[in-house]
Amino acid sequence: MARHVFGSTGQAIEQIGQGSWYIEQGDKREAIAALRRGLDLGLSHIDTAEMYGDGRSEAIIGEAITGRREGVFLVSKVLPHNASRQGVRAACERSLKHLKTDRLDCYLLHWRGPHPLAETFAAFEALKQEGKILSWGVSNFDEDDLDEALRAAGKGRIACNQVLYHLRERAIEHAVIPWSERNGVAVTAYSPFGHDDFPEPGSTQGKLLAEIATAHGATARQVALAFLTRRTSVFAIPKAGRTAHVEENAEALGLALSAAEIARIDAAFPLGRKPHSLPMI
Repeated sequence: MARHVFGSTGQAIEQIGQGSWYIEQGDKREAIAALRRGLDLGLSHIDTAEMYGDGRSEAIIGEAITGRREGVFLVSKVLPHNASRQGVRAACERSLKHLKTDRLDCYLLHWRGPHPLAETFAAFEALKQEGKILSWGVSNFDEDDLDEALRAAGKGRIACNQVLYHLRERAIEHAVIPWSERNGVAVTAYSPFGHDDFPEPGSTQGKLLAEIATAHGATARQVALAFLTRRTSVFAIPKAGRTAHVEENAEALGLALSAAEIARIDAAFPLGRKPHSLPMI
């Protein structure tokens, strides 16, 4: 699996990165070791948010990347209630302090909130002009939200949309992914193994994943990651809490599924009808 350009940023990164939701609830030393091991293996995209542990996730990442900042594509997110013109700036400054860095590679609006998109985006643009963020994007935006965001921002400014995407939740394939590909916006899949919703080994779906995994000398989770990132526009950020998990995730970078295998997975995990609203957790 090659490196691909992340939306409108012009920067090429690996399609699999490292997530940090709930990372602060585990062993801190283990989390730092896992993040650093991920960087060793090329998983340069590290994602976090001010919401995660009220900044504690960012602080852990800040320790993990000390001395290695140049090799990291660092992303954080601002909470909707902080997304006013001044609120964005204050939130960004807090995140930079926690992360012990002078810049974010990408800064996202975590989900839609009370503040007008134009106001939030103006704040993002001001931070970008100052070099405190290098690009910006959104999270949990459905097609109509993206249309509105594009009208507010103009073309070429929205770098990515981070959304829920796993084998049993493929709603973004209906409209969000096609929209993003038409407009040069990267799609980042959070919770790519589901939230305690990965197929059990003994289930029909689990057996299929195991069969395909065996054919490649891989694991079921590696097969899932390869399927979800089969499009070059899609990037995935599985949680990086343990070194063994990070190593397993990284090995999926070299896994290429055949068209027949993709078709079998597609049939086993039906897309279903387009929901009325975009699923999120």
